[in-house]
Amino acid sequence: MTSFALPATFSDAPQFLARLQEIHPEFACVTKLQSSDGPMAQAFSWKERTFANRWAIHPMEGWDGTVDGLPTEDTLRRWGNFGRSGAALIWGGEAFAVTPEGRANPHQLHQGSHAEVLQGLQELMAALRAGQGEAGLQPKQSYVGLQLTHSGRWARPSATQLSPRTMMRHDFLDDKVGIQDDSALLTDAELADLPQAYADAACLAEQAGFDFVDIKCCHGYLLHESLAAHDRPGPYGGPFENRTRLFREIVHAVRQACPALDLGVRLSATDTLDGGFAEASEFLSLLESLEISWVNLTQGSPYYCSHLQRPAAFPPSDGIPPTEDPLHAVWHHLQVTRALKKKHPKLIFLGTGYTYLQDYLAHVAEYEVGEGFVDFVGIGRMVLSYPEMPQDHLAGRPFVRKKICRTFSDCTTGPRNGMRSGCYPLDPEYRSREEAKKVRELRPKRKG
Repeated sequence: MTSFALPATFSDAPQFLARLQEIHPEFACVTKLQSSDGPMAQAFSWKERTFANRWAIHPMEGWDGTVDGLPTEDTLRRWGNFGRSGAALIWGGEAFAVTPEGRANPHQLHQGSHAEVLQGLQELMAALRAGQGEAGLQPKQSYVGLQLTHSGRWARPSATQLSPRTMMRHDFLDDKVGIQDDSALLTDAELADLPQAYADAACLAEQAGFDFVDIKCCHGYLLHESLAAHDRPGPYGGPFENRTRLFREIVHAVRQACPALDLGVRLSATDTLDGGFAEASEFLSLLESLEISWVNLTQGSPYYCSHLQRPAAFPPSDGIPPTEDPLHAVWHHLQVTRALKKKHPKLIFLGTGYTYLQDYLAHVAEYEVGEGFVDFVGIGRMVLSYPEMPQDHLAGRPFVRKKICRTFSDCTTGPRNGMRSGCYPLDPEYRSREEAKKVRELRPKRKG
């Protein structure tokens, strides 16, 4: 395992700042938190609403719904914790599959044939609102979305095997999911049917009380892959106009079906640490032309470059140890977001990649928002172990160190092996479960 200093080993913020600037001279943080008087506590106005702060919660898949796509007690507990965070922006707290066959796991929430799917979404909102009430946050002070997804190549509606449906052939990725011929390719006719499924799901979200939907274009799933379908023939592949056709058709269908609902996009801007992102900028220009203002920038994929997508000290059971300090990947997230925010200042950006910063997450968040490099800072796996982190920061309370995510990746190892996603090391609810021992046993052997 490559040797590097973990964030928790730095004695104070000035020492951590010195390490950041060894990574890159423009990688920085504040050395003294401002909390309630600082950038993360600034209100943000959008249309006729004012959001209370600049904290956000990223969308996740809990592997904890029913096979019919409805929430369970575990799902509702997570959503209650999202509310208790006090974060003003809930970016699609759940990845909701628009078709049953588009699920990434057999327990992902989805739009199927179950008559109670609307009630299930309403239950999510009720749990969230109850949590927000505990945090002293009023509904009008927050902005809540539902992420709409189709897993494409990574679809696994059955517990026994992947059922990939792809936009294109790709030797490396085909091998990872066992594709040997063209049978997994979605036809043009099948793609043309998908916008209606997105529109139906969006209308359900609107009826359930969500403020917006996220058209997911990241992490190797269907719409991310569609943007990379350079070699696909026909109307959905090749030039940029064709590769964005499915996305544009989905946007049109959603707006036709529920015109009052806002739209956002979570986008993987690049898949490599040294990759360019010129086409990501072109895609953001497309969003501007479509009057879509909200962008959640991420990078990579959990399936083929998780070291970039989720910088971590320790890999999941199917991963490899980091080959360099994960702070390099964090810096790449910030660098790409800064560059795209500068080119597209009218868009509203939510930043990703902060959890690995751990004890100094808020120090970097205050710096990035304070300098105008990003509008909101999001947390994902951190909220599984420490949902109150944003609220504690805004109140000026010291972080509870025993709750801070240390990126053990157990929340990924669990789902990789058919179990629910949760923080098995630090969340008492998950730590007490039988699965916790299984997850520990599945951890890659750690040397040094």
